[in-house]
Amino acid sequence: MSSEQAQGGRSAQLKHTGLRPGWTTGACATAAATAAYTALLTGEFPDPVSITLPKGQTPAFALAVEELADGRATAGVVKDAGDDPDVTHGALVRSTVRLLPPGSGVVFRAGPGVGTVTLPGLPLDVGEPAINPVPRQMMRDHVARVAAEHGGTGDVEITVSVDDGEEIARFTWNIRLGILGGLSVLGTTGVVVPYSCSAWIDSIRRGVDVARAAGHRHVAGCTGSTSEKTVVAEYGLPEIALLDMGDFAGAVLKYVRRHPVERLTVCGGFAKLSKLAAGHLDLHSGRSQVDKPYLAAEIEVANTGLAALQMCGAAGVPLGDLVAVAARDQALSVLRGAPVAVDVICIDRAGTVVGRSAVR
Repeated sequence: MSSEQAQGGRSAQLKHTGLRPGWTTGACATAAATAAYTALLTGEFPDPVSITLPKGQTPAFALAVEELADGRATAGVVKDAGDDPDVTHGALVRSTVRLLPPGSGVVFRAGPGVGTVTLPGLPLDVGEPAINPVPRQMMRDHVARVAAEHGGTGDVEITVSVDDGEEIARFTWNIRLGILGGLSVLGTTGVVVPYSCSAWIDSIRRGVDVARAAGHRHVAGCTGSTSEKTVVAEYGLPEIALLDMGDFAGAVLKYVRRHPVERLTVCGGFAKLSKLAAGHLDLHSGRSQVDKPYLAAEIEVANTGLAALQMCGAAGVPLGDLVAVAARDQALSVLRGAPVAVDVICIDRAGTVVGRSAVR
């Protein structure tokens, strides 16, 4: 089976962008579970195996693993994230299905490479395998379909594993969110939209949830590790209260607007936060530029935001503080009156504080 056939027409879905979408870990686990349960009931693995996603797409997945023995079956699918820079692209996702007594329902287990929830605040109970609600429902629905087609009861144990998942998880938010031992099985639509950064934004939201559940009233949205170190030095915040927002200031502000905390500190590089000050909620260099006219007409000759900062410093103009105050005020406008106090800290590349606002 060619990769083009396996895509099931998904290339047409984003034809206007020229980028190829992919499949979530949850979709891959569902395909593998469907194939494994079918093999348990019929003795044969469907390859390719087709599933139905929440929005009605019906992709087909080629199987990379087929094992049937001792009353259990395992199928594996190699995740294809399309043109998205997903850390789990190419990972082998396995689902092992074992029959359970009638009335047991569908039970989920975390195999090697899939994490376990250890902190409250996530949409799963502490102690549960980190298989999110939508992938769980997808697997339940497909188990029921296979049972109806082949005479099963639909009572099964599904163990999901990801080869090298514990190592891959080091490059995700999982440890900070209290998901230990591996990756989360994610996905709400089954489709990975290239460069939508949906997993990162979802991690920001879950970070707020976990911090709130742990009782932390002060959280910080940081653009990177240097700004995190600055916030820890300034306020002594624990890691669980640090939100790695990257360029997604808007994602932090909009979620905190709906799920308030008592105080939010925004900390990042001066140039990035000058974009927030100018009204941009996405701070990526390719999607918003430093607004030098905003910084001041007389420093338009500066090549970078930091150069502008240095020129103003030499002239005795507190540009860093002015940008921090303007960024704070933009943040407050996005919060729309939510009961959240905000302050902003601007740093240079070395982590030196070059501007700050008062809490408001």
